[in-house]
Amino acid sequence: MRINEEEVRRVAELANLALTDREIERMAQDLSGILAHVDKLNELDTSNIEPMAQVLYDAQETATLREDRERPCLSNQDALTNAAVSGAGYFKVPKVIER
Repeated sequence: MRINEEEVRRVAELANLALTDREIERMAQDLSGILAHVDKLNELDTSNIEPMAQVLYDAQETATLREDRERPCLSNQDALTNAAVSGAGYFKVPKVIER
């Protein structure tokens, strides 16, 4: 499947991204390459492959996962510390639904 520049422009607009013409051209090529790779993967015969519910396995003592422990939650003030704009205890973002 080939992605054209018009489709990249539309997705960039929906994502509120400002891309240059050069970036749009590159993104169209990159996305087309990704989709071509996925098409190639879809050609593989996976009929004899058992489906996986998850990628984790029972590794017992060799597991590198940490123990699940209860910890204090992040305070509202701490969560908003790096927010570009906040108010009334919430993140404020520009309205993008109706432009």
